[in-house]
Amino acid sequence: MNDPHQADTWKRMSFKNNKVWAQTDSDGNLLVEKGMVLIKYNLKQDYEYRVKPESLKPEDQAIPAKKKSTSQPSSSIHNADKFLKNKVIKTDLPNNCIKIYTDGASSGNPGPAGIGILFIYGENKKEISRYIGKTTNNIAELTAIKMALEELKRVDLPVRIFSDSSYSIGLLTKNWKPKKNQALVFEIRALMDKFCDLNFIKVKGHSGIKENEVADFLATSAIKKDLL
Repeated sequence: MNDPHQADTWKRMSFKNNKVWAQTDSDGNLLVEKGMVLIKYNLKQDYEYRVKPESLKPEDQAIPAKKKSTSQPSSSIHNADKFLKNKVIKTDLPNNCIKIYTDGASSGNPGPAGIGILFIYGENKKEISRYIGKTTNNIAELTAIKMALEELKRVDLPVRIFSDSSYSIGLLTKNWKPKKNQALVFEIRALMDKFCDLNFIKVKGHSGIKENEVADFLATSAIKKDLL
């Protein structure tokens, strides 16, 4: 009898209103191991996720992706219009740009939390996955950005931070007066002032953007490792 893993068969399904690929056996049935099914947002991606089979729905229940916007967002760091609202990422980034994908996650709100950071500079990549204790999801998102900025040694290079947290980006670029987490927000703003060219780019979470999925994986993995 053939090992079902060797078949490496997948079928299109819906998870949280997004289209995903779910692993199946040779007969096309969901391959359930320890009560979980392996899924991918893109078959070419390296990272995989395990979800409960009951959370997977037929493919036609996924919400269609929005059409790409034809407007050109501003490049000013304090102008929210420059952020992308869809899954399309700007490609006109500076050649020597440091790209950073950040994510924060908590199991419960508040609950055990972790942060994930992916740095990309040319062909070089670096990942950070760290458990930060019990806190809220918003604090985890902000902490990921703070740790990313603290990690950078070069402040003279252009930096682009990609995040799916509207809360964090609003606080850090629109100068909203924070009602909570004031000290953390002010610390991040102080760090931002050190950089000569720093912009945030809003991305849509769980929409198949590989680098953003990596950051999410790193954040959730930090929580899982601590809970083991």
